[in-house]
Amino acid sequence: MALKDISFFSEDIDFILKDKTKIRNWIGETIKSEGFKRVGELTFVFCSDDYLLDINKKYLNHDTYTDIVTFDSSEDEDVISGDIFISIDRIRENSAKFAVTERDELHRVIIHGVLHLCGYYDKKKEDKQLMTSKENEYLEKRSF
Repeated sequence: MALKDISFFSEDIDFILKDKTKIRNWIGETIKSEGFKRVGELTFVFCSDDYLLDINKKYLNHDTYTDIVTFDSSEDEDVISGDIFISIDRIRENSAKFAVTERDELHRVIIHGVLHLCGYYDKKKEDKQLMTSKENEYLEKRSF
């Protein structure tokens, strides 16, 4: 896996992701476990609620706050590529709402975006149950 192709950026907020190398390895292992050969370009952008709301409106015609928006740019079926936008405001609010640490909520949302790129959905009840199960599976496999 070309883990150097997994990038992390902040847009319109001051946020620095901790454990970048460990997170890259964890994402790579997840993608490999899901049967993909490699990571193409995978970009994570951490941003505010308002920034992500603008993206949600502009590209998806959704006028709602969300914790994540994932854009798949994969060209080969065995290579994962895309852009994942994550609202740190939502992460903080949801961590309090669900009584989990911000770190754990952030990791859940990161792996949620990766799983979307691996072909999982979460609109139907059954799909959401499978997605949550997969999130839990990969969260348990973290070694950091």
